[in-house]
Parts: sequence; structure tokens; C-alpha cells
Amino acid sequence: MALGKKKKQRVIAEDDLIVFDNVTKIYEDNGSLALNGISLTIKRGDFVFIVGDSGSGKSTLIKLLLRELTPTSGELYVNGINLSKLRHRQVPKYRRNLGVVFQDFRLLKDRNVYENVAFAQRIVQTPNRLIKRNVPAILSIVGLAGKYKARPKQLSGGEQQRVALARALINKPPILICDEPTGNLDPRNSWEIMKLLEQINNRGTTIVVVTHNREIVNEMQKRVVTMKKGVIVSDEEKGGYIDEN
Repeated sequence: MALGKKKKQRVIAEDDLIVFDNVTKIYEDNGSLALNGISLTIKRGDFVFIVGDSGSGKSTLIKLLLRELTPTSGELYVNGINLSKLRHRQVPKYRRNLGVVFQDFRLLKDRNVYENVAFAQRIVQTPNRLIKRNVPAILSIVGLAGKYKARPKQLSGGEQQRVALARALINKPPILICDEPTGNLDPRNSWEIMKLLEQINNRGTTIVVVTHNREIVNEMQKRVVTMKKGVIVSDEEKGGYIDEN
């Protein structure tokens, strides 16, 4: 009896931190095709902008990275882990290797700056003596050393995003995912956040930023991946925002 051929396991290079291998995502509830066979490799230390109009597939790509969704077909590897084969109980541990910053900050409004950042360390059961050392250190890096007692409502939008950034970085994740991190900020605060991200990238953290801010994308001259209707239409080093006709 003939045996079916086993699919050859892809070998992931050590520097390939994120690998989308012919990934398609179809939403089962409405049958919409969100991603159509995308292949994308992001290496350790990269700084990548993901851009595209609404409905281009950017949000689905982020949800796949966060393991909120799984591919319909194809494979997705992050830090050597095949997310398609990750069991539900393994997801929380996997997410500890990700720092995530959202447009709306998502701070705990009833806790001060120190406790918002310390919360991420308490989740991973970091000893209290280390938390007392780590939180002031990361607040200093994001320029909030003097604001540790303030509540979120006492902070500007830019300061709140700095707190969110500190919380995302406190556990030293290899990857920082930023979903529209400047969407609720004025231009000055937007640039300050992007300069911080550049500094963090220079320290070795891989940065993935989803954004609509064409001025920032064009000015920073990083790698730019442009999406349209579920496919990657451009992937350029030192790229810019492509105008769609």
C-alpha cells in the first residue's frame, strides 16, 4: 500500500524571528478572505512598518502574531515556534515573548504608573525585589522617572503611551508589536514615541509597527511592507508610504 508523502518541515534560520509561509486566513463566520497566501520574513533586529488601507489585512496579520487567530492554511513561525501547532494552554507562555502597544493605551485606570508597569512583571511572577529595581529603570528609559505615582487620567496622551511602552518592554521581549501607536497622539508626541521605538530597536528589540501615519513612514526610512486586499504588494528597505490609485 502506497504511503502519502509527509510534508517537509521547513527549516527556520536562527535570525528569522517571524516567518509567514504562504499564510491564508479566511474568516469562517462570513467567508471573507483576509490574507491570501502571504509570505514574509522578519529578522532579529529589524524595524518594519506594515502599512495599507483599511481592509488590507494588517489587523489580521497582527492577530495571527498574537495568536488570537490561527492560519486557515500555511504556517506561521515566531521565534522558532510554529503557531499553527501551539496548544491553547501554551499561548500565555508564548505571549510573554511579545511586547504589545495599542492605539488606545489600555492602561489600568485605577492604578498608578508604577503599578501599571509592575503588573506585567507580577503576571510572570517576578520577585518583588526585582520589580522594585526594574520598574524605575524602564520608566527612566521612556522618560517618566518622575511620574511613577501619577494615575493615567493625570497624564497626557503621549505620557500614557510611554507608560504602555514601558509595560510592554519591562519583561525584555525579543519582539515589540505596535498597533497604530501614534493614532491618538498629536504630531509632537507621535515623533517622540517613534524616536523611543528607534532607540529600543537600536538596543536589539525587533519592532513591528502597523500605522497609517505616512509622514512618519516616509521620514524614518525603515523597511516598509505594504498590504492591499490581503496580499503584500511591496516590501522595501528604506521604503515609503505608497499612494494607492
